[in-house]
Amino acid sequence: MLKVFRTISVLEGLSYLTILSVTLGLISRELVFALGMFHGVLFVLYLIFSLQVSHKNNWSLLVWFAVFLASIVPFAFIAVEVFLKRVVAKALPSGA
Repeated sequence: MLKVFRTISVLEGLSYLTILSVTLGLISRELVFALGMFHGVLFVLYLIFSLQVSHKNNWSLLVWFAVFLASIVPFAFIAVEVFLKRVVAKALPSGA
């Protein structure tokens, strides 16, 4: 489940940056609806999976809230990816 959450996290972050690039004029405004729908679905999946992963890994409410806030801040998905890599590294046995 953690691997799926990592994938959703990166996709959600990239879709957010794509939507922001529309405001900069880098992408046509005609694509706003499609991009918005795609980002909305990814955001809801991000929220659901973050709750599931936080429960499974016994994260505190503060850790989950920080992961959630990262979905709102541009480029913060990179910090979440680094954090999740550390979580995965701790979960793996030392000899593997």
